[in-house]
Amino acid sequence: MSRDPRYDILFEPVKIGPVTARNRFYQVPHCNGMGTVHPSSMAAMRGVKAEGGWAVICTEECDFHHTGDITPAIEARLWSDQDIPIMARMVEAVKEHGALAGCELVYGGHSSHNRLSREIPMTTNAMPVSGWEPGQARAMDKTDIANFRRWHRQGALRARQAGYDIVYVYAGHNLTLLQDFISRRTNQRTDEYGGSIENRVRLLREVIEDTKEAVGDTMAVAVRFAVEELEGPEGITADGDGRAVVELLADLPDLWDVNLSEWHNDSQTARFAEEGFQEPFVSWVKEVTGKPVVAVGRYTSVDRMASLVSRGIVDFIGAARPSIADPFLPRKIEEGRIEDIRECIGCNICVSGDYMMMPMRCTQNPTKGEEWRRGWHPERIAQKGSDARVLVVGGGPAGLEAARALGQRGYAVTLAEAGTELGGHLNALAGLPGLASWARVRDWRIGQLHKLPNVELFLDSRLDAGQVREFGFDHVAIATGSVWRRDGLGRTHRRPVPGWDCGTVRTPDEIIADAAVEGPVVIYDDDHYFMASVLAERLVGQGRDVVYVTPAPEVAVWTHNTMEQGRIQARLIDLGVELILGRKLATISDEELELECVYSGNRTWVDCGTPVPVTMRDPVDDLFRALKDDPAALEAAGIASLTAIGDCLAPGLVAAAVYGGHKYARQLDTEVPLDEAPFLRENVGLSDAWPRRMA
Repeated sequence: MSRDPRYDILFEPVKIGPVTARNRFYQVPHCNGMGTVHPSSMAAMRGVKAEGGWAVICTEECDFHHTGDITPAIEARLWSDQDIPIMARMVEAVKEHGALAGCELVYGGHSSHNRLSREIPMTTNAMPVSGWEPGQARAMDKTDIANFRRWHRQGALRARQAGYDIVYVYAGHNLTLLQDFISRRTNQRTDEYGGSIENRVRLLREVIEDTKEAVGDTMAVAVRFAVEELEGPEGITADGDGRAVVELLADLPDLWDVNLSEWHNDSQTARFAEEGFQEPFVSWVKEVTGKPVVAVGRYTSVDRMASLVSRGIVDFIGAARPSIADPFLPRKIEEGRIEDIRECIGCNICVSGDYMMMPMRCTQNPTKGEEWRRGWHPERIAQKGSDARVLVVGGGPAGLEAARALGQRGYAVTLAEAGTELGGHLNALAGLPGLASWARVRDWRIGQLHKLPNVELFLDSRLDAGQVREFGFDHVAIATGSVWRRDGLGRTHRRPVPGWDCGTVRTPDEIIADAAVEGPVVIYDDDHYFMASVLAERLVGQGRDVVYVTPAPEVAVWTHNTMEQGRIQARLIDLGVELILGRKLATISDEELELECVYSGNRTWVDCGTPVPVTMRDPVDDLFRALKDDPAALEAAGIASLTAIGDCLAPGLVAAAVYGGHKYARQLDTEVPLDEAPFLRENVGLSDAWPRRMA
């Protein structure tokens, strides 16, 4: 197949100062939970993207001085020359496939807590450090500013020594010293670095000039700048100080990378923002500068990408999350295989890896984070290890991915689904408010399965243990999913809540299926992810009065990790949902619930027509147990292995189900160690300076 000529514009080379990108696909800097802690994983992950056709591959944040320490965040680091070889690993992996490598230098200002270095943070003027953490940053004097400029220059030179083609001057996401100087919210200085926008932009100008002077014509200098903070006139706005900054510095850098601040605004989930939501804020930038512009917007539509360039909005299609979901997105467009693109669903599970300080994962791409440690490639997979036939029971996310990957390996696969359509609980999720894009997990896999002649799909095919044994398959994977519990058992309640069997209780599955309810509906959230809040939103949309109760101090508290929590709570408040926080269920009756304060133990009551406990799910593993409990019958049937996968093994994230199905397919007919980790680990060894004497 060949590329559609409508998309030729996306494959034009673009000059960025002294270097040239081979096309317009630009992986902007993004965190990944690997960095200098897992440098081999980080390098392999970036290298795969270069192989997939991205013309520019950037690092995550790279702190360059110990006074701007962002520990415990797992990011890149260039404090000294000893860090250069680690950073060079990524450069080598990226350049092997002809891409440019970019390094995003960061100095945190009031967001640098310096937990490792124990230095006092410093920024424009004295202020508390970010978050709820005690401590303050001190005001910088002229010596501090001169030192910062020198340290940034040293960081740029180390990036050049590591082999990078592009070095960033970073002023965005409310995470950087330079943004602290620009924003009137954080800059109350009265010297030449404060007051007017010309003064507030002075340090950014000086650092750009310092960096260009340091690297000369050997590297391009990019500026990443938040043109809008969504904080009103006190902050940076696209029609105010944001535009003024770009106008004042228009052609000074070699490239403008423009976005929103903070990160939770820049990387909104699909539940709260459509594809291209940043376009109104950045569409004017190319009118102001003659230098290339890159912007993001979780773009997955190829037509829209081409339109952005042809309309003069951007020169590069910037991406973080779409490049995670499909590292081969550019190559698939170039080869005319648009239907093969794994489109990002905008769930921000990738972001959760950074928040939880672990290597990232992806709902759509189960190989993400496993490129080095497991040797998993997003497009290639080892051929089958035998001529065995495989039965997969269940067509949800785990079953679909297992069947697809097994089929890609060359196995003869039969997928049997009890229902009349494939997708499992994805079908229900995609019908809930804001989650329509989650159907892409189902749709991409079904599309790929239809291309595999060695995979058979059977719907409306509920199987019992006897039927499974009769079919003569060599391997059987059970992916029959899970159901929500009715009795309130969960994180807070290790035993059923008294009164759960009163007859008025409805499970989330029943609410999704539009079971009859009486108001007011009280949703009890001990799951702490998205389900309780989307059920509340749906019920309000149906005209119901809804009360939301949770033992947590906030609604949907785990969604801090996907950067949604604030928006979820705001939406429920706007919808008129009554929020009762810090309370757990004590008893359930026909007309009211007894609640207990998690702090004091005090009891209160709330009127309730329909209680909906959102607490935990049970595996639907009856078939698996029936088969496993009769090993003699399995042996007689010639079934060499029986495996529960996905929610049938343990209910969890959709990402976990997809990963479980993929892992099953990868490991079939392979030796998997039981007593050692089945993946590589970084081993940095001991420092040459060890052991040290303590004074």
